Amino acid sequence: MEKKNKRKLGARVEQLIKEYLRAYGFDILEMNYRCGQGEIDIIAKEKEYYVFIEVKYRSTLQYGTPQEAVGIAKQKRICGAAKYYLYTHALGEFTPVRFDVAAVMGNKISYIKNAFELV
Repeated sequence: MEKKNKRKLGARVEQLIKEYLRAYGFDILEMNYRCGQGEIDIIAKEKEYYVFIEVKYRSTLQYGTPQEAVGIAKQKRICGAAKYYLYTHALGEFTPVRFDVAAVMGNKISYIKNAFELV
């Protein structure tokens, strides 16, 4: 699949997750947040929690499940970007945060709360 089509598909899947989150009462704060430390697909607020969400899509299991693609190195980049976001938005170290993964397999969404800890 060429890169342009992958980007379009990624944008569609992220939009689907954005709508899913809104339906469950999340406030969407940022989409595709980028900084020197990394990227976060979606930053949202659920009650008092700032939620950093990684969106992963797979059409087949050929390369494993979507959630398996969020390995330790990816988690560290997301955490680095989250720390930078918190710092630049003057949110203190006691701000409640959570790291979730929205795993999309074909048309099925598996939403994993607390998928990993801040590292």
